[in-house]
Amino acid sequence: MDDQAVRAALQRHWEASDASDFEREHDIYRDDAVLDYPQSGERIRGRRNIQQSRTVQPNKKRFAIQRMIGGGDLWITEYILTYDDSPSYVVSIMEFRDGLVAHETQYFAEPFDRSPSRAHLVERVGRT
Repeated sequence: MDDQAVRAALQRHWEASDASDFEREHDIYRDDAVLDYPQSGERIRGRRNIQQSRTVQPNKKRFAIQRMIGGGDLWITEYILTYDDSPSYVVSIMEFRDGLVAHETQYFAEPFDRSPSRAHLVERVGRT
């Protein structure tokens, strides 16, 4: 699978995620895929278990992709995941094998207030 095809598959994946299309969202994963959430210490094994974990998640979700970068078997997506109108900044690291995701790690970060001590050094982006 070339980089252009992987990028297109990722685009379909994130569009399906945003639409809560749980079947299409998980087409990108191998049957034996592994998903890690380091911050909560959770690992989910298997495409169907990953899908089920997202299906039972009760919150209203929206995905806003900020950037997708990568090549070959390693791709990174930065996005804002909004749960019930509360945003989290997320980095998804996907490792592909044979054209499908074999391993994904997701890191979540909550927004925080700007620091007055560095106000003279920064430009404002994103949050207002």
